Amino acid sequence: MSTLAPASTPAGRTRAIRLRPRSAAAIVAVSLAGVVAFGWPLIVDPGTTFAHSTDAPLLFSLLMPLLLAVVLAEISEGGLDVKAIAMLGVLSAVGAALRPVGAGTAGLETVFFLLVLGGRVFGAGFGFVLGASTLFASALITGGVGPWLPFQMLGAAWVGLGAGLLPRLRGKAEIVLLAAYGAVAGLLYGVALNLMFWPFTTGMAGDLSFVAGAPLLENLHRFGVFSLATSLGWDLGRALTNIVLITLTGDVVLRTLRRAARKAAFEAPVEFTPASPPT
Repeated sequence: MSTLAPASTPAGRTRAIRLRPRSAAAIVAVSLAGVVAFGWPLIVDPGTTFAHSTDAPLLFSLLMPLLLAVVLAEISEGGLDVKAIAMLGVLSAVGAALRPVGAGTAGLETVFFLLVLGGRVFGAGFGFVLGASTLFASALITGGVGPWLPFQMLGAAWVGLGAGLLPRLRGKAEIVLLAAYGAVAGLLYGVALNLMFWPFTTGMAGDLSFVAGAPLLENLHRFGVFSLATSLGWDLGRALTNIVLITLTGDVVLRTLRRAARKAAFEAPVEFTPASPPT
């Protein structure tokens, strides 16, 4: 017969998805590719042909789903059991259902706090997959499938990943930490998504437009003005929504998720013991 003996990590955390060296390397690789995909207008050499082409985001839109698929396949190979899949499905469905509630109106996006709390409880690997799967599921529900979706998925995956890497705290200090992280993550998510579609706004006049092949500082200035003028209000709304939801619901949600993690015993090793002889 087999029995399950609960196990815990040295830091006392649950890891619903165990990141092996190859899985971690895949996440690092796709994250580096994502940084290039998001920030290419600011980092490419102005003298190259690539810098003068606003078709580059379309190229990255085709490339990013393939990279994400490779990472998810690598994570699932030996590191994703049935219990983790079930928990991932439940939280992804809840997140997909929550997202239309805010729908991004005035930056009120109600999905990111769940990514933060889920990544915090179940670990960085789970948070990465949860972010990508939640945004994908919500896009299918809301009809938000488009060239922007892979960028949204990767951005949300980073939010969940970062939550799982935060230092260990408990009580009110943990809620403060998660609320602060949610605010910063909400702002950075908006900045990253701005970079994704900014090159398409070349028809905008003045200092708001991306200028292909312009020096780094010039385009950085233009991007800063563009972000302040077009999306700062939405980004602040997302950050404040994360703060409010994590502050109000964080304690209850964390306890609920941790209780579910204990019952699921994701890291419990299977121990085989001989059956008792019949009496």
